[in-house]
Amino acid sequence: MLKKEDLQKLLNEALSTGADFAEIFLENTKSSVIRVTSGDVTSIDNGNVYGAGVRLLLGFDEVYGFTNHVDYESILKVIKNLRASFNGPVHKVKPLGDAKPYQTSVKRPMDSVDVKEKSTKLQDLSNKIKNYDARIVQAITQLIETEQQILVVNSKGVYQDDLRTYTRVFFMAVAQENGQMQQAYEGPGRYMGFEIFDEIDADQLAIEVAQSAIMLLSAEDMTPQVMPVVLHNAFGGVIFHEACGHPLEATAVAKGLSPFVGKIGEKVGSDVVTAYDDGNIEGAWGRLSFDDEGMPTQKNLLIENGVLKGYLIDYRNSRKMNMDPTGSARRQSYKFSPTSRMNSTFIAPGKDKYEDIIKDTKYGLFAKKLGGGTVVPATGEFNFAVQEGYMIEDGKLTRPVRGAMLIGHGKDVLFKIDRVADNLELGQGMCGSLSGSIPVDVGQPTIRVSSMTVGGSGGKK
Repeated sequence: MLKKEDLQKLLNEALSTGADFAEIFLENTKSSVIRVTSGDVTSIDNGNVYGAGVRLLLGFDEVYGFTNHVDYESILKVIKNLRASFNGPVHKVKPLGDAKPYQTSVKRPMDSVDVKEKSTKLQDLSNKIKNYDARIVQAITQLIETEQQILVVNSKGVYQDDLRTYTRVFFMAVAQENGQMQQAYEGPGRYMGFEIFDEIDADQLAIEVAQSAIMLLSAEDMTPQVMPVVLHNAFGGVIFHEACGHPLEATAVAKGLSPFVGKIGEKVGSDVVTAYDDGNIEGAWGRLSFDDEGMPTQKNLLIENGVLKGYLIDYRNSRKMNMDPTGSARRQSYKFSPTSRMNSTFIAPGKDKYEDIIKDTKYGLFAKKLGGGTVVPATGEFNFAVQEGYMIEDGKLTRPVRGAMLIGHGKDVLFKIDRVADNLELGQGMCGSLSGSIPVDVGQPTIRVSSMTVGGSGGKK
């Protein structure tokens, strides 16, 4: 990394032709991916992302450039190219301050664990999936490790480094019978090293993935209808993340492309809905000590008892919105300019019991696990596939169904949530937006939506 005095000089150069804000983001990221298929190690890949990004602002106008050469002259060249976009008075650069300590409690960093130990663990889990049932034709396990070291400096005097360690384990089972194939998967991730295997029950997850794939072979095709839907905890929160979380990001709000624009203090959901985005949950997949603009992350209240309380705001959009940043600026790498993004976004736990919600639902769908989907942030319209689902009949879980698709609008769903359980869990995923793909948690307790359109290809029985 460059010396502080050199970075100070570069910031001075950046504001010499009229920009009123300059930022330099330095990154060194190491990664490792090991993949095992049906007991055999099929690939081991290592990578290194290394470079610098430069951002200049004048009001809300922005220019951005980057280089994979992290030396004074290379960054100065990028700055000279960018500053040519501005022609005005010189703005002052504040002296760079001192970095605040970041929090890290990683016990087994990626480089401290032998590849053989990692591979053997994945092989054992793959074999556990494969040997569960003769109908399992493919069993995939994968370990993804990332260690990102960053330093961000800007003309407001910010000088902040951070070290982010992410580890994720994938389990996938493919089952085949009578010419049809079904698959199931899980992908737990944490802000930690190889000690993730002390945090999760990997053996149990392997068995559950195998069970789900086998179950789907005999499941009925979902009959399309409007009905109550009980969404289970953890990754069930992906609907809130996509249909409500993205429209609460300043990326959409500042442009007026969100159904929540201008609604702070207004009712946007039912009384039982309270939601947060928290950037500093210990060990969480979406955690950061400091965001990618050098601000400390924090717990942001988004909705309280159905009332909209706040947005997720980065520095640039804070200028347009005239609101304070919330420590929510993120980017995939130095190749991306930062913008407002989620970290760990979740609906807060309620007072109900999961079992009581099922018992009190005469007829409906229990969406135990959700898969992929699409959403239009400007409107909140969404559709999400149900990876594992069961019918609820007379307050009991009965026959499994497949091919169910949840369809609706985020703003409508918030008002239709009438039960919230006390079993909050987080699920992990990668979120894509303007500033690239980043690790995030989605989460919720088990909730019930009183009415939702459920698509499917089945006929009435």
